[in-house]
Amino acid sequence: MKRGVEKRLLQAVVAVACLVPLLAGGMGVLRGAGMLGGGGIDLDSHFRYLSGLLLAIGLAFAGAIPRIETQTSAIRLLTFIVVIGGVARGVGFVHTLPSPAMVAALVMELVVTPGLCLWQARLAGRFRTA
Repeated sequence: MKRGVEKRLLQAVVAVACLVPLLAGGMGVLRGAGMLGGGGIDLDSHFRYLSGLLLAIGLAFAGAIPRIETQTSAIRLLTFIVVIGGVARGVGFVHTLPSPAMVAALVMELVVTPGLCLWQARLAGRFRTA
């Protein structure tokens, strides 16, 4: 596959993938813990804070899209943050069975995001050697 075509394909896939943290984070900021059934004011505040972080992760991934072939450091840092969050989510699964939505989130955090990071690194290498 030609570099330019591969770059555009990766950009499109990252654009679609970053809709997950953008939408989930945005909804969490707006609706708080009520979007998952409620909780006290402290839980709601913490949920909104973490949703803001998720939204920021989505914005950072989106910001990397235009020159994705040069954004290796940013993509790696964002992937590290997402994977650590996924591992933390997985710890909770030891205590309780996850819902399908949480399993999908875990797949996004531990499979999709690292896969996109590896793809970006491969693409960046192709651009450096050309």
